[in-house]
Amino acid sequence: MFFYPEFINGEKVLSRINGLNADMLMDITVYKFKKGEERVFLYSDMETAVLLIDGDLTFRFNGKEEKASRHSLFNDGPYCLHVSKNTQITLIADSDCEVLIQSTDNDRDFESKFYRPEDCDSFVSCEGKWENTAVRDVVTVFDYNNAPYSNMVLGEVYARQGRWWSYIPHSHPQPEVYYYKFERPEGFGACFIGETAHTVKDGSCGCFPGGYNHPQVTAPGYPMYNIWMIRHLDGNPWTDRIDDERYKWLLD
Repeated sequence: MFFYPEFINGEKVLSRINGLNADMLMDITVYKFKKGEERVFLYSDMETAVLLIDGDLTFRFNGKEEKASRHSLFNDGPYCLHVSKNTQITLIADSDCEVLIQSTDNDRDFESKFYRPEDCDSFVSCEGKWENTAVRDVVTVFDYNNAPYSNMVLGEVYARQGRWWSYIPHSHPQPEVYYYKFERPEGFGACFIGETAHTVKDGSCGCFPGGYNHPQVTAPGYPMYNIWMIRHLDGNPWTDRIDDERYKWLLD
């Protein structure tokens, strides 16, 4: 499913385990905070990740306090708090902010982790291939490698103008959600879910059921920012993608 959710009272719902896009198996919401606003989050049976998209934000958890500042999606790296169930999080907006919160069921207890840009794994993908038409910057905040206790994956992609990404076309059994941002409101691109193309706009969302290819492209002049979120399946965590056999010749 590809759709264009709107903010309602400062909240934009992307998926709900027991509601919208339930097959994504995650609760995902984007929040807009006004400067000085304070909110408390506590989930008794779900792990939670809080990612700062834009603004200045104070995180309070487990008697600790961390501050984060992010004002350019393409120049400032991610700040993210990841906690286990029954952990209270207090968020205080030190400026107007945009924040994404991702949660899912998880019975395991684990130590809370606050990720700074230097704590995240980053690399340039497909540089030098296909005349650099699919080069992009990929950041992984946490996945099965550094957080095997989690049932989720969280990362970002910085797609350079006019380039393809999530390329070559690939799939995986685990569901995945993309949340897109552009620095200019008229920015656009395209998302393919299986054989169907959708127009990507600022603030749009793609939900990819397991088994569907999902290549992407963005227009010249408009680099694209994307948050990617995967839900591990019970007994089958996401560790790699499955490249479409038809396009594997491009890797030779």
